[in-house]
Amino acid sequence: MTAGAGELAAAVPWRHGGACVIVRVRLTPKSSKDAVDGVEATAEGPAFKARVRAVPSEGEANAALLKLLASWLGVGQSSLRVAKGGKSRVKSVEITGNTGDIETRLAERLAAFT
Repeated sequence: MTAGAGELAAAVPWRHGGACVIVRVRLTPKSSKDAVDGVEATAEGPAFKARVRAVPSEGEANAALLKLLASWLGVGQSSLRVAKGGKSRVKSVEITGNTGDIETRLAERLAAFT
């Protein structure tokens, strides 16, 4: 189920977490390509939809997700970590750095989906 633009205006798939931004992501491993495809409603709230080619074994899909998000947002991969949901499809990814810049980039990427 994909959320409409009106629903996303009220809630975004990220929040402040102290000196970081925490992004909610729904991950689909074993995909044909690595991509962030939009936003989807989940039980935890809206989440970016991400697909990676890696398999969900030995943390490979999580590592591929971090690499994808770092590239997508233009931040260093070392500034990202899976904070919650390491073994589930819906994950919370913590991004450290300038939170204002990170939120601006997230808002730009979100606007591109609507």
